[in-house]
Parts: sequence; structure tokens; C-alpha cells
Amino acid sequence: MLRGMIQHILILGAGTAGLLAALTLKMKLPHLKVEVLRSPDIGVIGVGEGTNITFPVHMFEYLGVSKERFYSLVDPTWKLGIRFLWGSRPDFFYPFATEFSGRFPEVTRANATYLGEKDRWIGPISALMAHDKAFPRNANGRPEMHDYTAFHLENRRLVGGLEVLCREAGVEVTDGTLSRAERGSEGIAALNLTDSRRVKADLYVDASGFRSELMGQAMAEPFISFSRSLYCDRAVVGGWKRKPGETILPYTLAETMEAGWAWRIDHEDLINRGYVYSSPFLSDDDARAEFLRKNPRVDPETTRVVKFVSGRRARAWVGNCVCIGNAGGFVEPLEATAIQVICQQSATLTKGLAECQCQPSDAMRSLYNRFVSKDWDDIRDFLSIHYRFNTRLDNPFWRACRSDVDLGGALEMTEFWKAHGPSAIPNGLLIWAGSSFGLEGYFSLLKGQDVPVSKPYQPTAAEKTAWRRRLDGYGSMARNACSAEEAIAAFRVMA
Repeated sequence: MLRGMIQHILILGAGTAGLLAALTLKMKLPHLKVEVLRSPDIGVIGVGEGTNITFPVHMFEYLGVSKERFYSLVDPTWKLGIRFLWGSRPDFFYPFATEFSGRFPEVTRANATYLGEKDRWIGPISALMAHDKAFPRNANGRPEMHDYTAFHLENRRLVGGLEVLCREAGVEVTDGTLSRAERGSEGIAALNLTDSRRVKADLYVDASGFRSELMGQAMAEPFISFSRSLYCDRAVVGGWKRKPGETILPYTLAETMEAGWAWRIDHEDLINRGYVYSSPFLSDDDARAEFLRKNPRVDPETTRVVKFVSGRRARAWVGNCVCIGNAGGFVEPLEATAIQVICQQSATLTKGLAECQCQPSDAMRSLYNRFVSKDWDDIRDFLSIHYRFNTRLDNPFWRACRSDVDLGGALEMTEFWKAHGPSAIPNGLLIWAGSSFGLEGYFSLLKGQDVPVSKPYQPTAAEKTAWRRRLDGYGSMARNACSAEEAIAAFRVMA
């Protein structure tokens, strides 16, 4: 074996991050030995998770996993985007489709220009969301499946399904609990386990979650805080069983709360709720009390408080150690970016190893670190505009957000919006070209929160007529569309 040649990759952690990384590496680099070290002492979180469009693209297009196989293992529900109870509007939608930054042929500006104060939808996907529907109905009365959808996932089912896919791909899953990571000249020399085993590999992937056993503890890589932009540091979580006939919402709900926000994620058999809040502004007891008032169906005995810190490691790849997922960084789940980051990091690592023929250089590690750092910072910047411009409540927490939240790299975009509105500027000019959100994300949040424009465009009479005709047509389609429950039943028949 050539010096520096990677043949054996050992992944510490068998949660979503570890298994997704293992599956990606093994399916794309099948000649490698990929081993996951799973600790029987660490359980699965067991909460609802939302994804964005990155996850299905990664699973079905990049890895080539069968949709039918994935659905049978994981039982996901469909997610078309996010419904925000946020800002001055009663609500607004962020759909997983190009609706705000797109342009209908009958108008001259980006669609976001024409969205009126009382308009709830701006295109076909947001119209479906506004009517709590998942798919249009075809001529035979069945759901017309589309690709503008991500998933709601129950964590235990997801982890179980990923483990099955990993084993089928040839990943080795080994039980063992880390006692101590042994340092060496390349970074990590070996992992010493509690049963006296000493395991070695050529590349170590830290997927140990918030513990960051390798990159944070053993390698002592510095942590960069995002606290100037993101004030929330805790969440109280709970849920309840769905009643028969209760609508499955085809979106994640993000609701403004006293010192943060609450999510709602719908699964087929249960509903998951969580309240993300800032502990300097609200005690744990008061947060739990507010959460239970808003959600009387939650059993108080089942709630729990989760503490977290938003930020990232200075570097994600140091020597022979790479961190993926929460071991390398974390931000609150306001835009469902946790699994997105895992997919992007896993794919970028895999492509990098393939490009360097599994002999990574300092230059390759440097490029990877630049990409991962920029990706985390882009997410931080995008989340910051949710706080800086939310005018829904007037209290100490939200006044501090509107006054002091650091917009970071989003400052130029927001200043441009204030001056010009939803102008068709090229992606990459004001926003990082690799951004997962792009103009669509920024336009939806800035328009949805009614961030003012100094010289708003005045549509012509013809444009107003064309716009109304469009929205009325989408509304008619959505009212006749299929619910998530109908789509689940139809899909199972087809499968």
C-alpha cells in the first residue's frame, strides 16, 4: 500500500450522520472497507426530523437508492416546504420549488414582486400547501406525483432503514464503545474500546454527535460560536398520537413563540412538536409551560429539554480525521438543515477521495475545509434573517433580535432587497454560489416577512389581471388535489 493510501475508513457513531456517511462512501467507493462503530450504550434520539430537497436528491439521484425500497424501510411522509407563522402576515410559505424567484411569462419581474398582502400562495406548490394538500389530482382521480417534495422522518425508523441499506451495500457495523482515542503523528492512531479492543483505520470519521469525541475532544479543534446571530440554545420537545382521520400536514410548521419558535412535524401515526428558545430570555420551566399551553395534547411527563450550542469546528478535516454532522457543527432546525449538511459533507468527502485516488493531500483537505466552513456560515447567515426581520411579537427577546442579530454574509443581500426588491440578480453575485437556499430562499423569507422596499415596482393593469388569473387557477387545482393520506394509500397500492 502506498503511503497515505486510504483503504479502511472507520466511522464513529451509528446515528443518521454515521450511517449516511457510510452508505455514501461505500456505494460510491465500493473498493474501500467502510466500518461503522456503534455503541450499544448510546440510544437513538427518537424525534421527528424534517429534510429539505437535498436529501431526496442525494438518496435517489446521487446514490441511486430505490424510492420504493426507501419508503418501505422508513415510512416517510411528504414535506412540500415550510409554513411560517412569522412576521406581519397571518402566515406565509417557503415551498421547495422556484416560485418566489421565478417569473411567469405574463409579467416582467420576479414573481415575489406581485405577491399581495392577502395572497397566501404564489405558485402551484405553495397553493397545495395552503390547502393542506400534497399532490395534484390527475384525470383518473389519483395523485400526480411531483419532485418538489422532501420528507418528514421519524428518527428511529430512519436510522433503522439506513442500517439495512448500509449492510446491503457491504458496510460493516461493529458494536463497541469508545474508551479513549489514541493520538498519533497523522492525527488519530487508534480507538481504544471499553472491552480492551484497539481498532485502527486509515481515515477516521467522527459522527459521534454533540460529544465530538474525535475532532472536539481528541483533536481539540477549536469551536466557532454562532451566538452573535443565533440566540436560541435549548429546545423542549414532545408529541402526541394522531387521531383517526386527522389531516397529515404536508409541510413543517414554524410558529413564532415568546423567546424563539416552535416546530410541528407530521408523521402518519404521530405528531412531533418542539419549542426552540433562548435560555437568557426564558427559563426552562416557563418554556415548558408555554409549550404545554400551546399544545394541550402533549403529555407533560413525556417532554424533555435538550441543550445545544450553535456553531462549527474551525476545520472539518484535520490529518486523518473528518467530522460529519453534529460532531462538526450544529444550528437550530429552523430550515431543516441537519440532514442536508450530512448529505453535502458525505458527498463532498466521497468526491474528494475519488478525485485524489484515496491519497488526500493538504490541498484536498484545505479545499474540503473551505467548502464545509462556507456551508455552515451560509446556513447561519440565512437563519439570521428569520430573526432580524420578524415583527410578529414585541417583547425583549424579539426586540433584541431585530436590533442586534448579526446578519453576517446576508447583510448585502438584505440591503440590496431594501433598495431594489426581488430583482433578478444572478445567483452567486450577492449570495454564495453554493448556497442551498439561493435567491428562492431569500426572496421567500424577505417577502414573507414584508421587509420593505424603498421604491417598490408598480405592476401594470395587464400584469395584475394575469397574476390574479394565475393564482385563481392554482387555487382551483389545489382545492381538488390529493391529501397526504390519499397519496400514502395510493403509493402503497402502486408499490
